[in-house]
Amino acid sequence: MVYIESPSTNPAFNLALEQYVFDRMDRSQEYFMLWQNDNTVVIGKNQNAFAEVNQKVADAKHISVVRRLSGGGAVYHDLGNLNFTFILNAKDATDLDIRLFCQPIAELLRSLNVPAEVNGRNDISIEGKKFSGNSQYLKQGRIMHHGTLMFHSDLSVVADVLNVSADKFQSKAAKSVKARVTNIAPYLPEGFTLAQFKALLLKYILKEENVQPYVFSAEELAEIEKIKKERYDKWEWNYGFSPSYSVEKSRRFEGCGKIEVHMNTEDGSITDLQFFGDFFGVKDSADLAKALIGTKLERQALESRLADFDIAQYFHGLEKNDFLNLLLQSE
Repeated sequence: MVYIESPSTNPAFNLALEQYVFDRMDRSQEYFMLWQNDNTVVIGKNQNAFAEVNQKVADAKHISVVRRLSGGGAVYHDLGNLNFTFILNAKDATDLDIRLFCQPIAELLRSLNVPAEVNGRNDISIEGKKFSGNSQYLKQGRIMHHGTLMFHSDLSVVADVLNVSADKFQSKAAKSVKARVTNIAPYLPEGFTLAQFKALLLKYILKEENVQPYVFSAEELAEIEKIKKERYDKWEWNYGFSPSYSVEKSRRFEGCGKIEVHMNTEDGSITDLQFFGDFFGVKDSADLAKALIGTKLERQALESRLADFDIAQYFHGLEKNDFLNLLLQSE
């Protein structure tokens, strides 16, 4: 497995770096990355940035907002947080298996007497409090799994900058982000540093001592900068998915996450449709929305149009009947 350590703490650069490794580097190799970002909120591909981020707080604290390629929810990064990424061939995988990549992290922490466990759709937690959010991107037989590891992040900023709707907490009986998140450092011996943890993690994953990171050529760095400028630096990518539709409704599904529907109809048929939320999917929900344009908003017509679609490929963990009910329900 090739080790890659980002030379930058710029979030747009680091997401471009991930994309470069995923799309351009030797597919016969497997890659493990460690990287950090300066203060930023990274939102999932399917999310509405305006709904997820308290922009007033973000502006005041100079927190950037960047959209990633994978689904899932918004996460806060600062230099007290360490990010990890696996990129490898998915073999016969046609769906997401997030727990597979989270288990080694939990195992390492348990070896340090930290009671970490993988739980929920995509979390690793300590004593019921989340310190790691994870997501995946699957394309053309290749998988990218990335996650956060909050070591000594500023949890007060996490609570202030992320807008978390009430339905996020209904099944957890929690009232704030602060009540649900934690750092790793308090569970380790006093004086245990992020640099020490990073070294242990690298050795545990790669099973090697003194691992040397991959060195990018000037040409490769130029290509990464090009991806950064063409996608991750652009408002159109990071904010441009914000909706302006006449019908808006949302629902949280156990095992799937929150799905927002933004829709226009004319003469009983769908004319505009867009989905947002913290859901995962191996296929792009925008393609499903496009396929439904022109369909009558009634069950039989929708069932007929969706006959050849596997809804779980677009909304991981969602049944087709629940998807139909979401489209048809009134709010």
